[in-house]
Amino acid sequence: MAQYVYVLYNHKDKYMYTGYTGNLKQRMQQHRQGKSASTKLHQPMKLVYYECCIAWQDARAREKYLKSGMGKRYIKNRLAQYFAGL
Repeated sequence: MAQYVYVLYNHKDKYMYTGYTGNLKQRMQQHRQGKSASTKLHQPMKLVYYECCIAWQDARAREKYLKSGMGKRYIKNRLAQYFAGL
């Protein structure tokens, strides 16, 4: 089953959240409904990036990387045009 690594962003408070899931659509609904403690206070969150992995171990490792300092720089560089437009 496919696993997704995703990044949510709230442009008002510049809060970025990174996670992974096996069902991206369902997980996004949970975030929007305030069922995630990590994003509940940072609504509205927008899905700005996601990747698909075959194995959950790869998705978990990628999530861990994207949460690191180098990973955050990667996301900011990867989405430079998006962030420039805010």
